[in-house]
Amino acid sequence: MSRKWRNILIGVLAVIVLVAGIWLLSQGPSDYKDKYADADLSTDVTGIGRSNTYETYAAAHASDPLVTEAVPVDVLAFEGDGEAHEEGVLTPDGGTTTWHVQAPQAGLYNIRLEYLTTESRGVDIERELLINGEVPFAGASTLCLSRLWTDAGPVRQDNQGNDIRPSQKEIFDRQTVYLRDDMGYQTEPYAFYFNEGDNTLSLRAVNEPMVVCGMTLTPLVQYPTYAEYLAAQPQVSMTEETASHFSETVQGESSMLRSAPSLYARYDRSSPKTVPYSVTNTILNYIGGDPWTHAGEWIEWDFEVPEDGYYHISIKARQMYQRGALSGRTVYIDGEVPFKDLEAVTFGYNTSWEMRTLGDADGNPFRFFLTKGKHTIRMEVTLGEMGPVLKRVEDSIYRLNQIYRKLLVLTGVNPDRFRDYKLGQVYPEAIEAMDLESKRLYKIVDDIVATTGDKSDRAASAQTLAVQLEQFVDFNERITESFSNFKDNITSLGTAMQNMSESKLDVDLIMITGEKVKTPTVSENFFERFAHEVRSCVSSFFVDYNSLGDKYDASDDVLDIWITTGRDQSTVLKTMVDDTFTANSGIKVNIKLVQADAILTAVVAGNGPDIVLSVSGWFAVNYAMRNAVEDLRQFADCEEVLQHFEKSILEPLEYDNGEKVGLYGLPETQDFPLLFYRTDVMEEMGLEIPNTWDELIAELPTIQGNSLTVGVPFPDITVADTAMFNAMIYQNGGEIYDKEKKHTLIDNEAGVAAFKQYTSLYIDYGLPTVFDFVSRFRSGEMPMGLASYATYNTLMISAPEIRGLWDFTLFPGTIQEDGTLDRTTHTGGLCCLMIKTDDEKVRNNAWEFMKWWVSADAQVRFGREMESVLGASARYQTANKDALKKLAWSSDQLAILEAQRAQTHGFPEIAGGYSTTRHMTNAIRKVITTKEDPRETLLNYARTINEEIKIKRREFNLPVD
Repeated sequence: MSRKWRNILIGVLAVIVLVAGIWLLSQGPSDYKDKYADADLSTDVTGIGRSNTYETYAAAHASDPLVTEAVPVDVLAFEGDGEAHEEGVLTPDGGTTTWHVQAPQAGLYNIRLEYLTTESRGVDIERELLINGEVPFAGASTLCLSRLWTDAGPVRQDNQGNDIRPSQKEIFDRQTVYLRDDMGYQTEPYAFYFNEGDNTLSLRAVNEPMVVCGMTLTPLVQYPTYAEYLAAQPQVSMTEETASHFSETVQGESSMLRSAPSLYARYDRSSPKTVPYSVTNTILNYIGGDPWTHAGEWIEWDFEVPEDGYYHISIKARQMYQRGALSGRTVYIDGEVPFKDLEAVTFGYNTSWEMRTLGDADGNPFRFFLTKGKHTIRMEVTLGEMGPVLKRVEDSIYRLNQIYRKLLVLTGVNPDRFRDYKLGQVYPEAIEAMDLESKRLYKIVDDIVATTGDKSDRAASAQTLAVQLEQFVDFNERITESFSNFKDNITSLGTAMQNMSESKLDVDLIMITGEKVKTPTVSENFFERFAHEVRSCVSSFFVDYNSLGDKYDASDDVLDIWITTGRDQSTVLKTMVDDTFTANSGIKVNIKLVQADAILTAVVAGNGPDIVLSVSGWFAVNYAMRNAVEDLRQFADCEEVLQHFEKSILEPLEYDNGEKVGLYGLPETQDFPLLFYRTDVMEEMGLEIPNTWDELIAELPTIQGNSLTVGVPFPDITVADTAMFNAMIYQNGGEIYDKEKKHTLIDNEAGVAAFKQYTSLYIDYGLPTVFDFVSRFRSGEMPMGLASYATYNTLMISAPEIRGLWDFTLFPGTIQEDGTLDRTTHTGGLCCLMIKTDDEKVRNNAWEFMKWWVSADAQVRFGREMESVLGASARYQTANKDALKKLAWSSDQLAILEAQRAQTHGFPEIAGGYSTTRHMTNAIRKVITTKEDPRETLLNYARTINEEIKIKRREFNLPVD
């Protein structure tokens, strides 16, 4: 054999060996049972773990006898807060209502609650339950009850032929539920222990009022098997016509009731098998998708059958969101789960539609007995067998963060890799906990694979941590070498848990058929797919898919409005405009989504809009300097409109042109920082929540002594955010500018004192200048921090494992000479503005639109719609004071938000103002990095700022000294 062919053969063999090796390594062992077979995974290492979990509570009562008798509660015989009504007792927001319960025997009971929602803010109801004056376990503090939602009207078409989905309205009707885990980890209803004899049961209204219509303590719910269900049904036979030919199709998008306003009809143009189908128009043709993802969310449809008998039920569904995952749904018929098999119907990953006839594991269809007439079918998101697994993942993350913080006390954030910390001797309990946690994680990996049937990347994070912990136990010195990586792996596991807890599903239609009717095939063949792609390609040249709602020609009397935020926001806005503003005012509106930098060139060229939405305050004032926007104080009712906003959020929108102080925008959003804190970590250290900066600084030695820290935002290279420095200036009695806005005042005594105070946090106390607050707060490494109040929503979504272990409060303040506490902080937000025009009718129409847009009703609806589209993490930060009260904040949270909003101060926008934040940032960074004298540094930069202000004032013909 020649050398050439020998080399080729060696290369081929090498590739084969390499590929085979990678494949073998990727397969790993079939399971990890040998890792945890002899371990007691139910125990905890002292000091590591949570003691008030539902699992601990249930285990403590596992040997109690099963109760057999239901106990009705007389809801009208209540104590505490409440008001008796014909329907029941109205329990007010923030109140506590108590009932006496006579239990015939001690044991575990489910609680069945019948309730009626009342007109309020439209958010989910939240209650805390107490038995005999105590919360039995952590989950009982966050019991969530949904509302009933439906379409406010029929689907209509815009003048482009596209469907416009109707807005959502609430229906006030009774609901009956069992109290259960709102996270979905515990799939059965909660079991509560009651003593024999007299007990008290209290509900504290954390959020929203409701009417309690009925309450019953029941034996633990157990669904019958399918065989037991069939045996209990009457033996009837239906006509051959019905058995062979009856078929009712219920379109997914035509659902009658839903648990959330986000579960509305959606459109799909990706498949030729979606019914109804169109590639040229936006047709509402399915329901579900991204919003239908969290446990407990449900959708309900109505259907009708012609006679008593047995029917099959088929669901045309698609789960194309997570490969290697199952989406689970609990199926209710007429409000009940008929048998256990319907407790968790799963749908595997498939990019195409599939017709799923409800049946057993062998493919035999279930026979549903239905009486003649109308019925309902409800599908509710459930985690099924993954629920308990995810609960163990959540608990594992909590324990791992505890271990991390315990080691952090000795090693610090960046341990010396060449130092022997003797961690096994100093913290033997941490090493023991690592060993136990490694075994638990191996068990979790096996359970994930057993549940999903696929060893996908969903288990990779848990597997990585299990291996790493195992190495840490065997080789303690590796802990410091991989300490940062250990923290990152915990974060990755938390992200994986969040992804695994999502259970998205699309539903195109539901079919109810006679037992002999064959369901149609819904899989698309090559020719159907090819024809669909051709039609899609051709139509893309003729159809404007970016048009939003009704579109009017330039010849029409129409307002042109540009929005800069995003397509979701613009779509929601256009729907609101068409069905509310235009319908009521007759003023036609075109909405266009643009990039912010496109506005300037369009305005200069005379092709700009009439109104611009969702831009920052500096945008309005910069255009005002160039006489490009209208002064809104020209309108007679302007001051009336401004009563709905804090004066502080108007400051950045005002501009003094030398003749008058005009207002050149109306506020849309308002943001300000709050103090976030971990209750559990602060309690461990024995610390109170600080009210002042002095109290916060006094607690730093204890916090830093545990190798933890506090987060105070610092202006970085890309964003000149001086909000914290500004707040300290205001609290010290200072201002950024003089009254005429000709000079900066940061160089006076108040400014210098605030500058020293702010920079000392980083120089003298070593606070970090760069940090990921959410990540560090989640791990407990940063138990306190100042952040935008919107961070609340981020934490609620991204950190479920610390739910109930953190809160927020007012911004820290400064004690004044008169003994009062000044908590003033910086505020800012987005605004809308009117482009300069000579057309009085356009000007008046634009003013009417702006008034409508910032009104409470429009802002509340927009906020709710955006939260329904993008989730709770997108909760809207409206500037309208009345609108904020109607968004999804609890009464306690709202009180804090309103109190802090009343103590805010806007940052004035002036000619040359860009230099102020830029050079304030430069001064801060210079003092911290080079240790320059704070006073001299600030004075030097203040002179530079004043020079730039003078130059700009001359440029715009404004008076200067």
